[in-house]
Amino acid sequence: MPITSKRHKARKEAEVTLSRLQDLAREQADRIGPYADQARDQAALKLLQARGWTAPRLENAALRVENTVAPRVAGMLTAAAHRVDPKPGRRGLRLTRRGNRRVPRGILVGGAAVIGGLVVYSLVRMRQASQDAEWQEHLDQARDQVRETRENLEEKASETADKAKEAAKETAKTAKGKSKETVRTAAGENRAQENGQPGR
Repeated sequence: MPITSKRHKARKEAEVTLSRLQDLAREQADRIGPYADQARDQAALKLLQARGWTAPRLENAALRVENTVAPRVAGMLTAAAHRVDPKPGRRGLRLTRRGNRRVPRGILVGGAAVIGGLVVYSLVRMRQASQDAEWQEHLDQARDQVRETRENLEEKASETADKAKEAAKETAKTAKGKSKETVRTAAGENRAQENGQPGR
C-alpha cells in the first residue's frame, strides 16, 4: 500500500474519531451542564456566605488593633518624641498648658466631678421621667377601665329599669283585668239578688 493511501486512510480515521469524540463531548456537556451550573451557583452562594462571615471578624480585628495596638504604638512614639525634643516644656496639650505652667490637678478633678454629677443627675431625671410616663400610662388605663365599667353598669341599670317598668305595666294590666272581673261578678250577684234569683 502506498504511503499516500495510508495517510489518506489515517486522516479519515482521525476525522471519524474526532467527530465521535466531538459527539461524545457534546453529550457529556449536555449531561453535565446542569450540574456545572448548579455547582457555579453553589460556589457563588458559598463565597457570599464566606464574605458575610469574614467581614464582621475583620472589623472586630480592626477594632482590637485600634484599641490595643494603636494606643501602645502612639504612646511609644509620643515618648520617643519627648525624649528627642530639645525643649520639652513647649510641647503637649496646648489647651491645658500655657507657657511652662500646667493646669492644677485639683481643677481637673473638680471639673471631672462636676461633669460626672451632671451625667448622674441627667440619668436620674431621665429615669424619673420614664417612670412618670409609665405611671401616667397605668393611670390612664385604670381610668379607661373605670369608665368602661361605669358605662356597662349604667347600661345594665337602664335595661333593668326598663324591664321593671314593663313588668309593672304588665302587673298593672293584669290587676286591672282581675278587678274588672271582680266588679262585674259582684255587680251580677247584686242584680241577681235584686231580681230574686240566686247568683251565678
